[in-house]
Amino acid sequence: MSPTEPITVPNVALAGHKLLVLGIETSCDETAAAVVARTPGGGTEILSNVILSQIAEHAAFGGVVPEIAARAHVEALDGIVRAALIEAGVTLDAIDAVAATVGPGLVGGLLVGAMTGKAIAAARGLPFVAVNHLEGHALSPRLSDAIAYPYLLLLVSGGHSQILLVRGLGDYERWGSTIDDALGEAFDKTAKLLSLPHPGGPSVEKLAAKGDPKRFTLPRPMKGEARLDFSFSGLKTALRLVAEANAPLSDQDVADLCAGFQLAAAETVADRVRRALSRFREAFPDLADPVLGVAGGVGANQAIRAALVAECRAAGARLVAPPLVLCGDNGAMIAYAGLERFEAGRTDPLDVAVRSRWPLDEKSAPLVGHGRRGAKA
Repeated sequence: MSPTEPITVPNVALAGHKLLVLGIETSCDETAAAVVARTPGGGTEILSNVILSQIAEHAAFGGVVPEIAARAHVEALDGIVRAALIEAGVTLDAIDAVAATVGPGLVGGLLVGAMTGKAIAAARGLPFVAVNHLEGHALSPRLSDAIAYPYLLLLVSGGHSQILLVRGLGDYERWGSTIDDALGEAFDKTAKLLSLPHPGGPSVEKLAAKGDPKRFTLPRPMKGEARLDFSFSGLKTALRLVAEANAPLSDQDVADLCAGFQLAAAETVADRVRRALSRFREAFPDLADPVLGVAGGVGANQAIRAALVAECRAAGARLVAPPLVLCGDNGAMIAYAGLERFEAGRTDPLDVAVRSRWPLDEKSAPLVGHGRRGAKA
């Protein structure tokens, strides 16, 4: 879609809406665009949220290939933006600002989305908002449930495993992160080890429902430690050793391994969150409605959600887990982060650069070892 190409749809969304932001997300292997509105009463409405997954393009490789991802974004993004506008019932004339992910992520994909967003903003004379992909995830509980600041956030995805204090817009404090593999990455590598299809997380969860989670003994890395960091490489290695010791694996063996891995992951996350909730309650003793938000694709895992519900109930806190469509990468979370930033007067020049690494909390000490991936997408 050319930025100036007309779209013949009625601006039905104009009535009753105060601000409309177009959001673009291309940081990894989803091409996404959305329109999010602020209503006159201060509420938020998702007018459209169009997501095109590249699962088929990368399936043969067992993971995301950056060059293939970038090419797919180039081919699809114009049509995805057009579809988002049509679904929202608006033209570009109705848009008040354009937001796009500029990092962290795969540089090729980031360039495609950022340049498209900048082109639309330049052609239409609109403000441009450069969004940190992690901030999109961090604010998604506010998009789905309108929760107030401050709140605790568990961010778990293919590239991130973090516990963050969200004090306010742009004010984040990282309390814990992975020192090696992210949880989503561990799910994906487990699936690949067991010859399960990509994407690995859903494949492992599906088979885990058929397995015995207690048949194989697997570790709970970092469990019981006072620090709030995660570690999943040892769990992944332990699973590989058990799989090798029981080869060749039957279908039931694979299901039992998936169930054991998922239980170990859920109990590990629960232990980290239990300690984080205790710290959060101590930091904000007068907070009437303490909230733990969960974001990222692994937040869609039902076993992990159940563990988080139990921990929140025990701590007297409330779990806010956005709908599954808002857990993975999507344009609505980018549009919403752009909306909050636009309302706060935080727009960006059109020459703002994309960033492959962009930690949400830049004041935190640098991560060590393989855990540097915690600052990537």
